[in-house]
Amino acid sequence: MENPYVPFLMKIEEIITETEDETIKTFVLAFAREEDKERFAYLPGQFAEISVFGKGEAPFGMASTPTLPERLEFSVSKIGVVTGALHNMEKGDTVGVRGPLGNGYCLEAFKGRNLVLIGGGFGFSTLRSLTNYILHERNRKAYGDLTVIYGARKPGLLLYRRDLDAWGQRTDLRLHLTVDQEEDGWQGHVGLVPNVVRSVAPGPENAIAVVCGPPAMMKFTLPVLGDLGFSDENILLSLEKRMKCGIGKCGRCNVGSKYVCSDGPVFSQSELVHL
Repeated sequence: MENPYVPFLMKIEEIITETEDETIKTFVLAFAREEDKERFAYLPGQFAEISVFGKGEAPFGMASTPTLPERLEFSVSKIGVVTGALHNMEKGDTVGVRGPLGNGYCLEAFKGRNLVLIGGGFGFSTLRSLTNYILHERNRKAYGDLTVIYGARKPGLLLYRRDLDAWGQRTDLRLHLTVDQEEDGWQGHVGLVPNVVRSVAPGPENAIAVVCGPPAMMKFTLPVLGDLGFSDENILLSLEKRMKCGIGKCGRCNVGSKYVCSDGPVFSQSELVHL
């Protein structure tokens, strides 16, 4: 049996500054050993623990897609000791990655269904992974209509601008971007994500809504989806808690009888109403 606490060694191949305030960076990592790449098989929605040796480790959702197995991407907001140390690292430095951990999105259950992906701010990383997975040429025909609604406080805080520009050119995806504060040249929506969801009004027929973002955004998006006719079984949320061990042993991330790290982080709203 492999020791679940021993991380894979990975090299930083690229560092992308995502936001104008430079508080969020995406780290592109490559496996130090070729055989480790095959062992790290993950689904969109899962997460991993990143180790900065001498500082500690912290959990992050995979922002990359499994359709590009040779690289992992993690978007990191500079908010603490480990994230601050990561932001100070450079291309070529070594980190540890422990995972994949948790349960991702059920891609088989999504097949043939229309999908509405709703994200806000930093929480959009795993939805980026899911979107790019669905849009891959081998996968796109297996899924129905795809609607992506994504918001941030202002345009300079939207992540993954290259992806957003590419998605906006596609005819098999409806992309709705929104910001709280309008700026010169902005051509998308202006308003909070729940209000944009209500105005876009995606239909609930044969559809699944996937929500990931700040707690306040998720809280006020849920009743909007209910008003639009989405049942609790067809609303999925990705939770973030202060996860430590990542394998359901330490008890740091429990919600009722569930551990976010091992039972989640993806839960249906029908599960959460009982917790």
